[in-house]
Amino acid sequence: MTPALYELPKAELHLHIEGTLEPEMVFALAERNGIELPFESVDDWKGRLQFASLQPFLDLYFASSIVLRQEQDFYDLAAAYLTKAHGQGVRHVEMFFDPQAHTQRGVALDDVITGLKRAMDDAHAELGITGGLILCFLRDLPVESAFATLDAVSPRALAGDIIGVGLDSTEVGYPPEIFTEVYARARGLGLHCVAHAGEEGGPEFVEGSLDALKCERIDHGIRSLQNPALVERLRESQVPLTVCPLSTVALRGVSTLAEHPLPRMLEAGLLVTLNSDDPSYFGGYIGDNYIAVQETFGFTDAAMAALAMNSIAASFAPAARKAELRAAVAAWVAAR
Repeated sequence: MTPALYELPKAELHLHIEGTLEPEMVFALAERNGIELPFESVDDWKGRLQFASLQPFLDLYFASSIVLRQEQDFYDLAAAYLTKAHGQGVRHVEMFFDPQAHTQRGVALDDVITGLKRAMDDAHAELGITGGLILCFLRDLPVESAFATLDAVSPRALAGDIIGVGLDSTEVGYPPEIFTEVYARARGLGLHCVAHAGEEGGPEFVEGSLDALKCERIDHGIRSLQNPALVERLRESQVPLTVCPLSTVALRGVSTLAEHPLPRMLEAGLLVTLNSDDPSYFGGYIGDNYIAVQETFGFTDAAMAALAMNSIAASFAPAARKAELRAAVAAWVAAR
């Protein structure tokens, strides 16, 4: 029987499409593209899923991403995620992708975007999923690379093929202020602005993302609680935080899910959403995160529906689409 929380309509706002690359697809695409992998088997790949910190995860993530070489690869990757996510209640997704990880290997930027967008268009037509693509800059690469990537993608941004920019990879040593001018240029293209902050880095990374980058959403943001003034600012502004519970546990941000600050964040009046981050690596897609949170913290169905409502409010969906999604969540509650 399908878990009830899989059926709860929701938006996913913190999802790296490369992080949905399941090991079976890694090997299938490696064979398609004639790539020799640094893993002996699917079991070998799975055996590397214990991470003491962010860096070992990133090493595996980028080593697996080398199999993505052509437009069809990106289409197949996104189509597989969208099908699975729909089965777990996703009705709107704002999908991150890391173009620099691919273009530095010689992959054409248009192939990346076209493959992902085709899959999104098909999911809209066949599954009713709405959403868009958010281009993430790798913060550990030179800022000149971010400028070059943004310049290269600007025609696609102006055409509406991309809805926003983000900032990911390791935080420590790469404060958001480095990317101030890149983000200013992105806003000039009409793009939404989000950034990873307060996952590895402290609350000052969240503050910098708000002040220097003018971010409309903060990805993770759990370390905001270390600064009471920042908590009050986030409560008053209702800038959303896209929290990824199973990811935080997998990367040792907390020892167990029971230690996750989610309840304190909600008690503080913050606008928090639940997401899966890189589900192939962190033990669950978005519905699995909802189930784990409810089981761990004893949240009622109404509380889980409120989190789904948060995801809709925090999205960049048009007002009419938000109204449709809210009605769908209300119908789920009424049927409980």
